[in-house]
Amino acid sequence: MDILGFLNTILWPIKWLIEAILVGFHALLSAIGMDPAAGVTWVFSIVGLVLVVRAALIPIFVRQIKSQRKMLEVAPQLKKIQDKYKGKRDQFSREAMQRETMDLYKKAGTNPFSSCLPLLIQMPIFFSLFSVLTEARQDKAGVGLLTKELSDQFGKAYLFDGDFKAPLNLSIQTALEAGNTIVIVIAVTMVILMTGSQFFTQLQIMSKNQSPEMKASPMYRQQRILLYILPLVFAFSGFAFPIGVMFYWLTSNVWTLVQQFLVIRTMPTPGSEAALAREARLAKRRRASMADDADAIAEVVEEEPKKPQRQQPVGKSRTKKKQGGRR
Repeated sequence: MDILGFLNTILWPIKWLIEAILVGFHALLSAIGMDPAAGVTWVFSIVGLVLVVRAALIPIFVRQIKSQRKMLEVAPQLKKIQDKYKGKRDQFSREAMQRETMDLYKKAGTNPFSSCLPLLIQMPIFFSLFSVLTEARQDKAGVGLLTKELSDQFGKAYLFDGDFKAPLNLSIQTALEAGNTIVIVIAVTMVILMTGSQFFTQLQIMSKNQSPEMKASPMYRQQRILLYILPLVFAFSGFAFPIGVMFYWLTSNVWTLVQQFLVIRTMPTPGSEAALAREARLAKRRRASMADDADAIAEVVEEEPKKPQRQQPVGKSRTKKKQGGRR
């Protein structure tokens, strides 16, 4: 079995699921009046696919955050191990350092690759969508609910009309061969947006959600290197992907950016700049709430009417005396 056939066998269930979600959103959008053959309908279907996939990955993302917290807890111990074997380059010391590091990760219940888990899970989905688009461009039916008719619609779908027609199945590479300038402009713009969103997502983690201990660790320096390498990898790989796949990629990056912003704002790493900012916001809200309560109490006290002085009851004997005096 060749490599391509092996990959298709592995990706078959994922492709079937992707086609089911894609066709489901396409049917829904068509039912509300959108043109089934229009490129914008398929683009919104791809966006719907992203929303479903990323919503399903939320539990894994929460697990990733917990793993990052544990990595933060073991950072001081990890630094001690690295300092212990600093300058020792013999094979025995390297193996001992690696063994102690792995034991530390095992006891903490984490590992340095857990932060890459959501990305690794998305890669088969990403390549499956790429395969679905490629087969649609070749007028092939899908493996599931993407029939020959729908595949033909998807493969021939385009954005805009007339001289600005932009087929979703073209990439920068194929657009250069076909001389389609508008696809090149759209694709380059999307590559810039994807690269920028990926860079900013990593930057806000590095600058706001890292504790001083984490910033002093070698892992932080590795993350800083990845901060500049990963966007470049995405920029170069975007050269070969159709703009239909790029819509998935860009929407997913925007989801990650917003999700990361909310997590850093509401659940920041203890001791980080974001955690200090959150504590300052909460303290400000408490002070404002206390001031509002004090003002409300003062208003109630001012508006409360004064109670009339109670009149003492007059006894019968005193009443008779008063009547006798009047006589």
